[in-house]
Amino acid sequence: MKIYHNPRCKKSREGLAYLSSKCDDFEIVEYLKTGLTIELLRDLWSRYDGDIMDLVRTQEKFYKENLKGKVFSSEAWLEQMVQEPKLLQRPLVDNGTIVVLANPPQNIDLLF
Repeated sequence: MKIYHNPRCKKSREGLAYLSSKCDDFEIVEYLKTGLTIELLRDLWSRYDGDIMDLVRTQEKFYKENLKGKVFSSEAWLEQMVQEPKLLQRPLVDNGTIVVLANPPQNIDLLF
C-alpha cells in the first residue's frame, strides 16, 4: 500500500493519520520531493474510479493563474500534473488494485 502525501497539507496529514490507524504496512511517497512520471500517473488514473478533474487541485495558484477555464483531455491533465506536481489532489492511496482519493479520509476504507 502507498500513500501519495504532502506533509504540508492538512487533508493529506489527516489521510495519513487515518491510514496509520487502519494498518501499519504502507509506504509514504512524498511526490513533491520525488516528482511524478506520466507512467505513474497513467497507472494511478487507470485504477481510480472517478473523473480526471477529481485528481486536479483547482485551488492551487498555478491552476488559477494558468489553467482555469481550459479544457484538456485526461492525458493532457496528467501531463500538466507531471510538469506541476502541486496540481495532484492529495492524498491518494493505492493498495495495488485500486486507488482512492482519501479526502475524506474514510474513503481509505474502500481499500480493505
